Amino acid sequence: MAENDNGAGVGAVILSFLAGAAVGAGVALLVAPNTGEEIRGKIKGLADDAIDKIKEYTTEAQEKIKTTIEDGKDIINEKKSILTSAIEAGKEAIEREKERLKSA
Repeated sequence: MAENDNGAGVGAVILSFLAGAAVGAGVALLVAPNTGEEIRGKIKGLADDAIDKIKEYTTEAQEKIKTTIEDGKDIINEKKSILTSAIEAGKEAIEREKERLKSA
């Protein structure tokens, strides 16, 4: 569980860094001596890059979540199997003890 918390923290830091970089670049473009068309083109390029990075991080996060869910399902099924076996063994022991007591 701690690993997932660290991963989310790193992702948030990276996303925050990218957002800050995009805002800083946008401000730098706005104060730079360029034509409006050049500035709009650069802003569009930065926005497209940011969108691509966000999609990439989202895909990675989804894959990690799916993997974690599958791992959790496997663990639950394993523990369920162990518990079922233990319950069956307990029932069999009770039945044997009942038979032993009836015979005595």
